[in-house]
Amino acid sequence: MSPDSTVPEILPLLAERLGTVVQNRTVVIPEAFGSGTCSGYVFNEHIRLLILNYELREDLIVKSPQIMPPGKTILFKFQNVIPETQGVNRPSVLIATSQMQTDGVVPIHSHRSTLNIEIDAQYLKSLLDTSDLPPLLQSLLENTQPLLFEEMIFPSLQTLVDAIVSEPVEETFKLFFLRVKVEELICHLLMALKKRDQIPLYALNPHDLEIIYTIRDQMLARLETPPVIDELARQAHMSSSKFKRLFRQIFGDSLFSYYQTFRIKEAARLLKEEKLSVAEVGYRLGFTNLSHFSRVFHEHIGTKPKQYSRS
Repeated sequence: MSPDSTVPEILPLLAERLGTVVQNRTVVIPEAFGSGTCSGYVFNEHIRLLILNYELREDLIVKSPQIMPPGKTILFKFQNVIPETQGVNRPSVLIATSQMQTDGVVPIHSHRSTLNIEIDAQYLKSLLDTSDLPPLLQSLLENTQPLLFEEMIFPSLQTLVDAIVSEPVEETFKLFFLRVKVEELICHLLMALKKRDQIPLYALNPHDLEIIYTIRDQMLARLETPPVIDELARQAHMSSSKFKRLFRQIFGDSLFSYYQTFRIKEAARLLKEEKLSVAEVGYRLGFTNLSHFSRVFHEHIGTKPKQYSRS
């Protein structure tokens, strides 16, 4: 594979737009436009990687040429996983079929910290023993309807991402090293999806997806207020059954369980980082009974909040 063929075609187009060049498969954002870098790697005709970590003074739109046949790729989009952004936002990965993507138009927003993997669905399928795939993975690999799933980043995934983003590797082994790590990441995520409840899947549309994410973000911004499904469904202009169904499909958990997980994560942060008392944390997060708070905390974290704060 020649050096030029290992560079995603979006990079020279971006470089031209910014009046700079691609060096070592990386575009360094000129100071006049902002700061940061965009790096990319084409491993073969089936799989490529983009590492985007930059801030721009204004948004740009760059038309990306089609690298793989339309309707064939699966996107793994890692958000808030690059070291400088960890702790600021929730690290997560979106797993989307082609129909949930943007038809080759890549928005270069004013701030971006993502790691994007695009892989041909048939190539991915060829790597697996497909004799006993659950319906969810079958639907993902068939890639015939608009689907999107979100998974939170657990420590072993973050370790792989850190290696991809920042581990120094000799140029001789660079592409090989990154491809192995990328495929390992994908494997871990497919195993996580396989553990999900195998509920019936429904094709998503952008409008419903936007509403679900807006309500999710509002809910997590008010962790002191337990969600009421009927109220959220009315806000989404959906029936309660449809709202619950789509939420579980996207996030792999019921709405209240998902909320409670983030509520306790925030409790752990307040205890450890802000050194608040157990009572202060419990009441701040809407627990009126501290014994109940202690019990729920123990169920999620494995220790009582007072013990956790002293550890």
